[in-house]
Amino acid sequence: MTLDGVRGGLLAGGLGERMGPLTATVCKPLVPYAASCRLVDFSVANAIRSGLPELVLLSQHRESDLVRHLIAHWDEHPGTRLHFGPHDALARSGPGAILPARPAERGTADALLANAEYLFAPGARDLLIQHADHVYVFDYAPMLAAHRAADADCTIGVQRIERRWVHLFGMVETDPDGRVRALVEKPVRPTSDLVFTAFCVFRIAALREVLAVLAARGEAGWQHDISRDVLPAMIARGDRVTAYRVADHWADIGTVERYRDEQLRLLDPPHPIPADLLPRTLAGLGEGFPRYADGSLLGTGIPPGTRVEGSVLHPGCHLEPGATVLRSVVLPGATVAAGNTVRDAIVTPSGILTPTPPVRTPHDPALPP
Repeated sequence: MTLDGVRGGLLAGGLGERMGPLTATVCKPLVPYAASCRLVDFSVANAIRSGLPELVLLSQHRESDLVRHLIAHWDEHPGTRLHFGPHDALARSGPGAILPARPAERGTADALLANAEYLFAPGARDLLIQHADHVYVFDYAPMLAAHRAADADCTIGVQRIERRWVHLFGMVETDPDGRVRALVEKPVRPTSDLVFTAFCVFRIAALREVLAVLAARGEAGWQHDISRDVLPAMIARGDRVTAYRVADHWADIGTVERYRDEQLRLLDPPHPIPADLLPRTLAGLGEGFPRYADGSLLGTGIPPGTRVEGSVLHPGCHLEPGATVLRSVVLPGATVAAGNTVRDAIVTPSGILTPTPPVRTPHDPALPP
């Protein structure tokens, strides 16, 4: 099944300030990940794999760099057209094109309003919303089928996690039939163990109605956000918002700690994402890479005389003989010198980051209380 009558919107406008040095020179969607690709590649690969006819980029920060990456790696798939909104023609004029800055947006809902001409163009009944910093492999076709079978105004992805971690996400409460009765962003006292995976399918007519109502409130009347405003408003006015359970690996990469921990989580057997399903867009990937081997995820070979355990080695990194890497992520262009031991860290070209707390994830049922 392809996603007939669906248009996609890829939210890629965040600054990634919580990612610290990792986003000092690149936009967050282009941060390397899983020894194989950039963060943005997971959502784009999912869209193409699912047969989405058109995907509209909703970007702001360092948009020229992001567009060049998408054109270089994802623009030749005949079933899915990438659309770059008001900059579509300029983006395709050549690799040296510098796109002008877009008007500032206060939140994800503003991105929908600013790109309404492209998202709500004739030919689509539903709108799939994705984020450019989520790591997962997913076919949206069954979700779309469930959305239409339920005659829903919106269908949101949900996943069950340990309740003590729910405060980091958007908490979802549902009725027994799967209808969403509440969505609370980062609740102080969670009452449910379901969280919003932040990808969803809207019936375009219903979405346009609620956006118009929210926009009429003026600048101070709302937070300009899909999770904080649009979806709660739809639920409150009685629109049919349903939940679709996401059983497989899904990660929202928002901080330096999550960036390291979620990459190391890919090493847990059975691997949450098989190596052959990881997108391949990083320069320097040789034949047979990335691959899981000896408890690590490798985008390059391990040089003789080095010790690597439970780590992620990106292509283009350099380990000198005598170096030791334990439970760490080594990025392209980074070096671990002879005699040095790196543990529970991220090695970048400019230095070593040692995030805290120690490696642990909100999905690990073995975490101590």
